[in-house]
Amino acid sequence: MAPHDHLFEKSLSNLQEVAARRGNVLLISDSKGLSEAGNSPAHTIQMPDCHPFIAPILYAVPVQMLAYHIAVEKGTDVDQPRNLAKSVTVE
Repeated sequence: MAPHDHLFEKSLSNLQEVAARRGNVLLISDSKGLSEAGNSPAHTIQMPDCHPFIAPILYAVPVQMLAYHIAVEKGTDVDQPRNLAKSVTVE
């Protein structure tokens, strides 16, 4: 996740390092960020331009959906995660 903000250049540098080592990069950014990234990321998800205050909330949605679909593909019960009782007290 790399919204086009004051830290974008550092995130882009890290992305390019991973891509140079043949890493499979998924970049989640706005239109300006995707255009600056060029062909470095293997896959992209374009987010709408938004105020930096709400960007963390907006950018969390595709990551949550990705985690959900990966869990379903793995056959994990997404409604009853393993080891949940260790971190949540049920009364």
